[in-house]
Amino acid sequence: MKDDYKIYEEKMNKSIDSAAADFASVRAGRANAAVLDRIMVDYYGTPTPIQQIAAISTPDPRILQISPWDGSALKSIEKAILNSDLGINPQNDGRNIRLNFPQLTEERRKELVKQIRKYAENGKVAIRNIRRDAMESFKKKEKASEITEDDLKQAEKDLQKLTDDSSKKIDELLARKEKELMEI
Repeated sequence: MKDDYKIYEEKMNKSIDSAAADFASVRAGRANAAVLDRIMVDYYGTPTPIQQIAAISTPDPRILQISPWDGSALKSIEKAILNSDLGINPQNDGRNIRLNFPQLTEERRKELVKQIRKYAENGKVAIRNIRRDAMESFKKKEKASEITEDDLKQAEKDLQKLTDDSSKKIDELLARKEKELMEI
């Protein structure tokens, strides 16, 4: 019975990890080099990803700096960024290009909070589904006389506690992420 319980505990922990990964994918208005992944630069007639022709750094949480290894590519990179759907005007100083990411608007912050609340609810639904599956499994075992009625009642209590603890962890992750998003 303890082995069965461990399996369900691991499944619930995986649901918590999945929710945490979903939260991490939501960026709080900070510069992130991943936004440049889709942008291709015309480099000597060949469409080339920016990462292959320049170093990308973040000197400040809201600034991306692009330093091309070949100075002649500077104008091409600037043009590619302007033509992209990024919505940020590149600033060219002759050697580097800087992208300043604006602060998130209040409206955008609220949208992101709604999004992470959905992620949290999905995580909790997954946890409740695991509890339901576990209870069905223990009830079958009790019917087949593999465990006693007392064991079933204890399993039910233990599963409920595990479910509550797991949901509480997701709520804590949600609260932390909401706080991060609402910081100005």
